[in-house]
Amino acid sequence: MATGAIRIGIGGWDFDPWRGTFYPEGLAKPKQLAFAAQRLTAIEVNSTFYSRQAPATFAKWAKAVPDGFRFSLKASRYATARRKLAEGGESIQRFLEQGLTELGDRLGPILWQFAATKIFDPDDIAAFLALLPATQDGLPLQHVLEPRHESFRDPAFIALAKAADAAIVFADSDDYPGIDEATADFSYARLQRSADECPTGYDTAALDGWADRARGWARRGDAYVLFIAGAKVRNPAAAMGLIERIG
Repeated sequence: MATGAIRIGIGGWDFDPWRGTFYPEGLAKPKQLAFAAQRLTAIEVNSTFYSRQAPATFAKWAKAVPDGFRFSLKASRYATARRKLAEGGESIQRFLEQGLTELGDRLGPILWQFAATKIFDPDDIAAFLALLPATQDGLPLQHVLEPRHESFRDPAFIALAKAADAAIVFADSDDYPGIDEATADFSYARLQRSADECPTGYDTAALDGWADRARGWARRGDAYVLFIAGAKVRNPAAAMGLIERIG
C-alpha cells in the first residue's frame, strides 16, 4: 500500500530564543528561513492570521526552501474569529486573493482556526465550508479545520468535514479536543505539550510514539506534524528528533 509523505516542523521561524539554541549565534535573520528549511520539512505560518502579506513575500519564501518543503498558512482572523462563520465570505476571499499562490508547490494546507468560544453549529459550519474553494488561481487548496471547543466532538461535524474533504486538526493539548478522524486525504497534527525541562521538548518514548502515529497517518495520505506552542524554545529540537525517527 502506498503511503503519503510525512512533513514535520514548527510554527514560524523568527523567535529570538531560538538564536543560539536552534540558529547559530550571529546568523542573519534573513537567512533563518533557509536554515530552518534545511532541517525541517514544514513550517506553519502564523503571521498570515494577523495581517496580509505581499505576493512578493510569498514568492521570496518559496525561493528560500527546497523541493518538497511545505508551508501551511493560518487563515485570517477576520475570517474565523467571528460568531457566525458563514458571514466571513468576504474575508475568506480577501485572504485567498492576497497572493499566497506565489508559493506554488510549496503551499501546504490552509489552517482555519476557530475561536475557543465557538460552539458547534451544524448549519453555520456547513455554510462556512461551502465558502472554501477547491482551487485558487488554478492551484489546488487543502483545508484543515481547528475546532477548539469540546462541542465539536460530534459525528455531525465529522460528516460535514468529510463531505467537504477538509481535514480536522488533531491537537495534542490539555485545552483543545484531540479529534483523530480521516476526513480528507491528508492529516494534520499540532503537538502542544513540549516541556522546558526536556531538551527535545518531548521525551524519547513520546517521540517514538509520535513517530509510530505519524506512520499510521501516512497510510491514509500525507501527514503534517507541527510542534506548536508549549515550551516553544524546544520545538525545533522536537521536530528534528521526530524527523530522525521517521528517516
